[in-house]
Amino acid sequence: MHCEVRILNYPEKELVRKSRNGDIEAFESLIQSYEKRIFNIAYRMTGDREDAYDISQEVCIKIYKFIKKFRGDSSFGTWVYRITSNVCIDELRKRKANVIPFTITNPEGEYEIPVADRDKLPDEAYESKELSEAIRLCLLQLEPKYRVMIVLKDIYGYKYEEISKILNINMGTVKSRINRARKLLKDELEAGNLLGTNPSKK
Repeated sequence: MHCEVRILNYPEKELVRKSRNGDIEAFESLIQSYEKRIFNIAYRMTGDREDAYDISQEVCIKIYKFIKKFRGDSSFGTWVYRITSNVCIDELRKRKANVIPFTITNPEGEYEIPVADRDKLPDEAYESKELSEAIRLCLLQLEPKYRVMIVLKDIYGYKYEEISKILNINMGTVKSRINRARKLLKDELEAGNLLGTNPSKK
């Protein structure tokens, strides 16, 4: 039997305050607005729906466990996505999954989020649905520290400063990793001749 969560109509800061004081109903209302984004980040990082669900659950548990330590130095959303990114990267490292096989299961439509900054990726790769799928597959070949950059910057459109806060790294590192990640992704696409590159010209 499915029980629906009753959504409390309070500002986020009030929900955070109540959650820190152990109000379960407030926490459920608070976390509901972040569930899909948490899942999507996990899915983009792992390429596997079941893994994404498992990671999402772990993230929610960590948020509940550590919410009393949230002091508001950053936005609550930034704090949530920092936990999400860290859990994803830790999980991939545990599995030594720096390279993931070319397999992917598309999530249901409600979880599909369009790329927010397509002009920053190779234009030709978006000329067809097949090539758009190829980008997702090639993304899974990148090391987690580069994969998360593409996910946060080019898929979700976060600014450099926001990514710096989410990952707790300096701005220079963010910019260099994003540039490196885009080059690696482009190389993966070219290696598969997905950008119309003629190998004979290399």
